[in-house]
Order: sequence, then C-alpha cells, then structure tokens
Amino acid sequence: MSMTPLELAKKAAKILDDKKAIDLKIISIKDISVLADYFVLATGTSSTHVKSLADEIEFQLKQLGKSPDHVEGYRSNSWVLLDYGSVIIHVFTSDAREFYNLDRLWQDGEIVDISDIQK
Repeated sequence: MSMTPLELAKKAAKILDDKKAIDLKIISIKDISVLADYFVLATGTSSTHVKSLADEIEFQLKQLGKSPDHVEGYRSNSWVLLDYGSVIIHVFTSDAREFYNLDRLWQDGEIVDISDIQK
C-alpha cells in the first residue's frame, strides 16, 4: 500500500493515540530540513509504555508493508526513534521529551492539525 509521507505520519499518530500516547504532535519539517518531511512526537507514561508504543507502530505499519529504515533507543528506556525515511517517529518518556526538547528545537516547523484522528 502506497502512502504519502503525511498519510504515514497521520497513521502513526493514530496508532499512538489509540495506544494512549500523550502530547501527540506532527511537525512538518520538509521546508526547513533535509532529514525528513515529518516528525511525529509522542510521550509514553513509562519506559514500558514507550516500548509498547514503538512496538505497536512497527507492528501495525509492517502490516501495511512499511518497515523502518532504522530504529534507535530500545535499550535507553526513555526515547525510541523509528525512521521511516520521510517520517521520523520519536516516542519519549516525559523526562526525556523535556530534556531533548525537540518541540522547541523544531519550532520553525509547521504543526499539522491532527484533531481529526485523536480520540
């Protein structure tokens, strides 16, 4: 199944929302970076929740024929990064999210409205 980068980002956000991720955000960075088109940021309530969120993303997207190019952080217990090329998904504990502060770092990016996919 072919998906645009925005569709992929929104699908990932929906999966995260369904699994009770908090402070969910999609930032469009395509006009300010060559790293990716979108960042998906989410916070888990514990290191176990962070891992289960990342596992669920990988599992559900694999069902759609999408596998990450790169995964980092499974051993860190505080931040898992799933790189799908045009979409990079970051799942943090709240302490790690505050510490790395990607929300501020990428504040020049455009926030994507995801009110249509959130419960």
